[in-house]
Amino acid sequence: MAASELHFLLVPLVAQGHIIPMVDLARLLAARGPRVTVVTTPVNGARNRVTVDSARRAGLAVELAELPFPGPQLGLPEGLENLDQLLDDVSSAMYLAFFQAIWKMAEPLQGYVRALPRRPDCLVADMCNPWTAGICTALGIPRLVLHCPSAYFLLAVHNLSTHGVYDRVRDDEMEPFEVPDFPVHAVGNTATFRCFFQHPGVEKEQRDILDAEATADGLLINTFRGVEGIFVDAYAAALGKRTWAIGPTCASGILDTEADAMAGRGNRADVDVGHVVSWLDAGRPASVLYVSFGSIAQLPGKQLAELARGLEASGRPFVWAIKRAKADVGVKALLDDEGFESRVEDRGLVVRGWAPQVTILSHPAVGGFLTHCGWNATLEAISHSMPVLTWPCFAD
Repeated sequence: MAASELHFLLVPLVAQGHIIPMVDLARLLAARGPRVTVVTTPVNGARNRVTVDSARRAGLAVELAELPFPGPQLGLPEGLENLDQLLDDVSSAMYLAFFQAIWKMAEPLQGYVRALPRRPDCLVADMCNPWTAGICTALGIPRLVLHCPSAYFLLAVHNLSTHGVYDRVRDDEMEPFEVPDFPVHAVGNTATFRCFFQHPGVEKEQRDILDAEATADGLLINTFRGVEGIFVDAYAAALGKRTWAIGPTCASGILDTEADAMAGRGNRADVDVGHVVSWLDAGRPASVLYVSFGSIAQLPGKQLAELARGLEASGRPFVWAIKRAKADVGVKALLDDEGFESRVEDRGLVVRGWAPQVTILSHPAVGGFLTHCGWNATLEAISHSMPVLTWPCFAD
């Protein structure tokens, strides 16, 4: 079968750190000929439409298919369709209801696939969407699992689980331990090696993920062998699965022919991108520090205030993206009532909300990146040869 006749169906988790690399993957696949459909919800479709529309204008056969999110069936507000909308309730019953709603997407997805003129040739599901396994089995569709964290993290969590380390330390999340049977010496604790489903109440979801991975036709990891080859090979051997390192998927940015597509990667920026670029254009090469903690990680109020004082005292130019600045009363007070933003306006640019991260990192005026070490941010920094200051928060 010719590549142009193939149809890939991609099903990302509805979280920014997972949708972004999946849409990147869609563009990379389509650049090789196949037709690619990314299945998501209306809110997430709207966030990624700029990128997909740009790909289509470039001649790539990428499309979005939107399915209703079942959240309201479980008491979630209408329009709450992305994990980053749960920031204030991430450990609450709402968190559990959110993932239960994700599992309920199996029925509408199966209905969508059955209604297609012919079955997709392959379904690529995020590791956190194990409910796609039953659909693929029922309809005879090959299924690959996409892992969005690093191979280092995946292998560490796997080894800690299979060797019973989590059970040994139990509730003491700060007790140090060595990762067993690991290619390099690594010491951590539960706080640094915890994933989405290591919380009470989601044991079934964790079992589903492990079962779906064990029955997949292969694994994809958003990484590259030059950095993580030893961990990719060890993870493939541990699971006995064909495994491909397909990253960094952010390299699909080379396909961008429009500045808006680069700036809108993952979501529309909450700032005038032209203003950001003009502000950076006025800076000396490699003089600006970019500060961002991603879509989910949050600094406690005291740490945020100390970071603000440090940036102010440094005397250095910076761009600081603060997602919470749009809604958090304490952050607004820091920026406005306490006068931080006005005091640094001659050398500091504060972005209140979603920032055009790749646009910023690719600008020659930027010489450093203070990051929470989310894997997407890490790969973007590597791809742009950007030195980083690391401030890991969780599962980073």
